[in-house]
Amino acid sequence: MLSTKWQSLSAMFYQQAEALAAKPLLFSKSSEGWAALSWSQTAEKVTKLAAALETLGVTEGDRVVLVSENRPEWLIADFAIMSLGAISVPTYTTNTARDHLHILENSGAKAAIVSTHALARTFLKAAHQSDDLMHTITIEKYVIEQRLNVEIHHWDFLLDAEKADIAAYSARAEKAKRNDIACLIYTSGTGGLPKGVMLHHGAILDNSNGASCVIRSLGIDNNVFLSFLPLSHAYEHTAGQCWPLTIGAQIWYAESLDKLAANMADARPTVMVVVPRLFEMLRTKITRSIEKEGGRKAKMFKRCLELGMKHLRDGEPLSLSEKIEDWVLSATVKRAVKKQFGGRMRALVSGGAPLSPDVGYFFSALGLPLLQGYGQTEAGPVISVNPPADPRLSTVGIPVKGANVKIAEDGEILVKGDLVMKGYWQDEKTTAKTVIDGWLHTGDIGILDEDGYLEITDRKKDLIVNDKGDNVSPQRIEGLLALENEVSQAMVYGDRRPYLVGLIVPDADWMLDWARKHKKPRKLNELRSDPEFKKALAAAVNRINCRLSNLEKIRRFEIAAEPFSIENEQMTPTLKLRRHVVNDVYGNKLAKLYG
Repeated sequence: MLSTKWQSLSAMFYQQAEALAAKPLLFSKSSEGWAALSWSQTAEKVTKLAAALETLGVTEGDRVVLVSENRPEWLIADFAIMSLGAISVPTYTTNTARDHLHILENSGAKAAIVSTHALARTFLKAAHQSDDLMHTITIEKYVIEQRLNVEIHHWDFLLDAEKADIAAYSARAEKAKRNDIACLIYTSGTGGLPKGVMLHHGAILDNSNGASCVIRSLGIDNNVFLSFLPLSHAYEHTAGQCWPLTIGAQIWYAESLDKLAANMADARPTVMVVVPRLFEMLRTKITRSIEKEGGRKAKMFKRCLELGMKHLRDGEPLSLSEKIEDWVLSATVKRAVKKQFGGRMRALVSGGAPLSPDVGYFFSALGLPLLQGYGQTEAGPVISVNPPADPRLSTVGIPVKGANVKIAEDGEILVKGDLVMKGYWQDEKTTAKTVIDGWLHTGDIGILDEDGYLEITDRKKDLIVNDKGDNVSPQRIEGLLALENEVSQAMVYGDRRPYLVGLIVPDADWMLDWARKHKKPRKLNELRSDPEFKKALAAAVNRINCRLSNLEKIRRFEIAAEPFSIENEQMTPTLKLRRHVVNDVYGNKLAKLYG
């Protein structure tokens, strides 16, 4: 069913719930195993929570903060909020009290919904300092001795006190308009304080329709999504939650990244929304596992990759004998790899950050349908995606239906259409600079080829401009470095400098193997100053330098004290590098490399 027929997300939800009533919708795992909620059961909980929020004084246009890991209650809360014409404000579970306070103060939220004890402890430190927040609903029962500047309510108690009036809320949903604000999605802050992006119902419905058009050839019906990226990010919120609802799919909630493999085996998903970092980690894990096993299995794996690369990357036709060989490998190697992903994957849609073509070709050569896309929170967020029938992994695909894309004179990608945000919350000045005459200025640099495929060359504000005025793309170099066995992460540095230098995070497994072999300490803080260890890392840097132009070569590098992570705030919750934070930590050391 196309998303153009609905005027709001809430109207879509209630119409789908009526049509699909008894069919299972949401799956979550507890100690007793997987449990499902049907469409009608979910709708009943949505309306009960909506009634409870209304009793607490939440009305049309009010903001309600949502702090939770991915779980059925997340979707229930989101649609309960929207059922009132209120505005959902998702936040990351990794937020500090300071982060929460910024969002509370900026959004002026009246109420909040928080899932666990741990999340409540952090959130309530901010809630107590907020002048606007009046109520916090905890999904897990939370008892506090000290009275706070906010009333605390228990989810189950509120829902038990209300009656489900699906017909009444469904009728109210029909009055909502496509241009009404559905949610404030706060950007993850790669360059400073997060801004609240006002996404209207039409933007997300338009995105969902565009996504449906892309995978129509793979099958719209009977899809199963496994949700594990943060729902507080626009990518998962639209592509992992709202879009599945529009096509009547099931949503299974992964327990954690550590249990992802087991969850894939249980859910057997047909579609997964993923980020490149996951593929990079899986590629390393799969390759190392095969190398350690060795023997015939390793040879078959290598040959499978060779044939796949020849056909997909190099565009060369396979000979008759190679086709037979590939058929045999499809029934063995490829089948085994596909089984690790559940065995019935129709599409792995990668977005949120640039995907290295080498990584893309690796998984495609193994028979996994990997579709790289591109988007921004400010655009719903999906702007383009590779078509399944003709994916070109050096690009981010073709603009989705509803997205009008053009390239400005300076190379910036501009986007227009119903998918474009209404603006930044309480920030008209930045909105005016970002959306000009209806065109969203993405800040990304790219080109459109003659077939309409979009290629991203870099972030406009992340481009390194050396002391001679030459532009260099750091992300491309960093991606190449991260594919080397010795390197886990990298950041390139050199703005207004004569040459580039780098910051390297060694791969943990490689580092331990190297330390054992050379009888060295196994801790990074001790190895950082070891000349032999640095020489071993330099070999990886030199291999990449051989593939780079003189402008792009890494002349010197420093070893990071610890991995870039969400916890040390050097990465966003969607695993993007926060360059300004890394520069604050290592700027002096990197500057000394020019001495």
